[in-house]
This record gives sequence, structure tokens and C-alpha cells, in this order.
Amino acid sequence: MDENLNNGLEGMEEFDELDNIIVLNDEDGNEVEFEFLDVVELDGKEYVILLPVEEIENGEVVIFRIEGEGEDETYIGLEDEAEAERVFLAFKEKAKDDFDFVDGE
Repeated sequence: MDENLNNGLEGMEEFDELDNIIVLNDEDGNEVEFEFLDVVELDGKEYVILLPVEEIENGEVVIFRIEGEGEDETYIGLEDEAEAERVFLAFKEKAKDDFDFVDGE
């Protein structure tokens, strides 16, 4: 999923219940709702961590690399599993006091 968003995620400190919902379009043009969890910086790149609203019971997050700024901001899906794992571990460390993580096999 490569998506364009103009939501100014960086610097958001408090959310109302609906303020942290982001709607992206999948490759078929269907709208998919995500809960914004965080932005993580790693190796000079920024990544957005999202939780699909529809699949909230399994707790798997979606990670996109952020490219561009402001109205030109684009979310790029990660194809490299090692990159995704490094970003997730950085998020996990950053958010360890905010979330209960379950280690999977």
C-alpha cells in the first residue's frame, strides 16, 4: 500500500478518540481505517506505526516509511522484513510503557 496523507502526524501530542484514526486507500481503492500509534525515527528515516481498526483483535501493526513533507507526504509499504523488524523493535522499546506487547513465534 503506497498512500498519500496530509495529516501532519509529527508533533501531535494528544488525541481525541477519533483524531487518531487515519483512512488510507488500499491497492483496490477501498478505504481502510487505521489507528495512529506513533512515528519512529531510525537510521535517518521516519516510519509511521498504524494499527488496522478492522483487525484490532490480532494486534498486528502496519509500518510505512514516510517520504516527503506536508502535502507531499507519502507512506511507502516496507518490503524488507529486516527493515520492518528493526523499526518494530525501535517502536516496541519506545512504547514499552504504553502498550503490552506479546512476543510471537
